[in-house]
Amino acid sequence: MSESCDSPAGCITCGDVAVEMTVMTLDEGLGLAVCEGAGGARQSVEIALAGPVSVGDRLLVHAGTAIGHAAEAIR
Repeated sequence: MSESCDSPAGCITCGDVAVEMTVMTLDEGLGLAVCEGAGGARQSVEIALAGPVSVGDRLLVHAGTAIGHAAEAIR
C-alpha cells in the first residue's frame, strides 16, 4: 500500500483543490446543478452545501460538490 498519492494530477481524497464553475441549469428538487468549467466541460454538481444557488452563479466545486460561492471565497 502506498503512503502517498502517486497521481501527477493529484487525487480527490488528498487534494484541497476546488475549481470555479458556472451554474447553467438547476434541479432544486434533486439538489443538483449542471455547471460549466473554464474549458467548457459540464458536470452535475451537488449544491446543498452552497446555500441558495441561481443560474449564472460562480461556485467552487470539489469532488462534484459545490462547497461555496466563488465571490465569498475572495472576501
